Amino acid sequence: MPWDPQRYLQFARERAAPFDDLVGLIHIQEGLRAVDLGCGTGELTRRLADLLPESHVVGIDSSPEMLARAQEQVRPGLHFQLGDIATVSGNWDLVFSHAAIQWLPDHAALIPRLLGLVRPGGQLVVQMPSNHGHATHRLITDIAAEEPFTTALGGWTRQSPVLPLEQYPDLLYTHGGRDLTVFEKIYPHVLDDADALADWTSGTALVPYFERLPDDLRAAFMDRYRARLRALWPQGPVFYGFRRILFAATRAA
Repeated sequence: MPWDPQRYLQFARERAAPFDDLVGLIHIQEGLRAVDLGCGTGELTRRLADLLPESHVVGIDSSPEMLARAQEQVRPGLHFQLGDIATVSGNWDLVFSHAAIQWLPDHAALIPRLLGLVRPGGQLVVQMPSNHGHATHRLITDIAAEEPFTTALGGWTRQSPVLPLEQYPDLLYTHGGRDLTVFEKIYPHVLDDADALADWTSGTALVPYFERLPDDLRAAFMDRYRARLRALWPQGPVFYGFRRILFAATRAA
């Protein structure tokens, strides 16, 4: 099941809020060579490029569907290409990633590798959800462990690779990161009702499950998930506090 750009953009305003905090961590200069890892539909990559004068920005994503939408944002100094964050290479003044590396495993190895893509004096600037302990996510793994889904999934459930907050500054410093900023923030969102919560996660956390489930079980999984959410939030509006980790590090010269 491919990523659905329209579904992802349903909550574009809410997903953009941490982007504003993240770009505030960038040491903006002219003429940077920058890469946006996991650029998605490209709107925020365009905003990033517009903030970096006379710079060359490349947006990389592994989803052809997302990149097809991103092509609308192409301009001189900004282009997009298909690629995998796990294998990206190069020597960049700015390595930027907004809500993407939570999909990659083994952050203890990933963070040093991403920092290694940064030239001395350049920056690694990252935001990632750390909301896997929220009820919206716990319910997904609970339902995946129930029949008929657990058999269809072969017992698989997704375990978040995101580490406890305090491990990121240690990793960054140990591997040459300096001028560190590392923090966790809860972003307050008010959604109409429990179904809006289901719509939110259907564009992100549920995607790996739907990729693995046969077509005839996806609707059943979603129906059970919506029912559990409605039991927890029988009335709207619903406050959805979304936890995220943000960090920036300059690579030592």
